[in-house]
Amino acid sequence: MNELIAKIATAYEAFQKDAAAQAESGNKAAGARARKASLEIEKAMKEFRKASLEAAK
Repeated sequence: MNELIAKIATAYEAFQKDAAAQAESGNKAAGARARKASLEIEKAMKEFRKASLEAAK
């Protein structure tokens, strides 16, 4: 579970950096990287939800 939380945090940091680069300077490549990171975050959050439910049982 801790590894999953670290994975989410890392993906979010990458997303935040790239999304800011796109918003501030219009960097199109950073926008693509931010979108990719958002998909990774989504997958990791679904994994976290499953792990959290299992841990609660």
